[in-house]
Amino acid sequence: MKKFLIAGNWKMHKTPNESIIFVNELLRRIKDYKDRDILICPPFTSLYPISQILKDRPIKLGAQNVYFENEGPYTGEISPLMLKDIGVEYVICGHSERRNIFGETDEIINKKVKKTVEMGMKAILCVGEKLEEREKGKTFEIIENQIKKSLENFDNIENLVIAYEPVWAIGTGKTAQPSQAEEVHIFIRELISRIYNKEFAENLIILYGGSVKPENIDQLMKEKNIDGVLVGNACLKVDSFLRIIDYKIL
Repeated sequence: MKKFLIAGNWKMHKTPNESIIFVNELLRRIKDYKDRDILICPPFTSLYPISQILKDRPIKLGAQNVYFENEGPYTGEISPLMLKDIGVEYVICGHSERRNIFGETDEIINKKVKKTVEMGMKAILCVGEKLEEREKGKTFEIIENQIKKSLENFDNIENLVIAYEPVWAIGTGKTAQPSQAEEVHIFIRELISRIYNKEFAENLIILYGGSVKPENIDQLMKEKNIDGVLVGNACLKVDSFLRIIDYKIL
């Protein structure tokens, strides 16, 4: 049975010591869920100490980024081999901040997705449109182009998660209405069905990311095609993240 996925992207927050305190508190208070997986994605500097705490515990570990080579003269980069070795299970690929601040292209993201899965981890492919693109009615066009280019010659879709994150709703306090998010999620599922097949599309986990918070999680998760969320600011405090994890279907 497909499980829902609640993922927290810490971005550039929390020192290793702060991370340890946070995770221990989260573990102390979290419930045992059968229908949802919990994932945290700390900064690179916190991954190893957190990996030691999470062994055989009910929280999965993810990385926020990766390079697409196992080793080499790539100063400042982190390889998938390094991540796999410390127990990372998921890697976020193509987050809008990587695209828009650091200039990552769909071609680069394609290499990262492939390498992540090749190394035995799951890739969370992020896609989403900017405000001006939505206002011009280009949402579906942008999403389709990003998915097709990022998944070109990629066959291991069973190890893929897609996160729809409208750029205009990330860190702005604005959230896509549940019906708006659902509309795009339906489009993504239908697109994957055309590219691969219906069974893959039905089993694909599609997350929503964009100012997810305790106040809107219940409304988002009632939508049929939203299989979980990729949380930003609201995952940085134990209370708010726990409320999101413990969402109620209305």
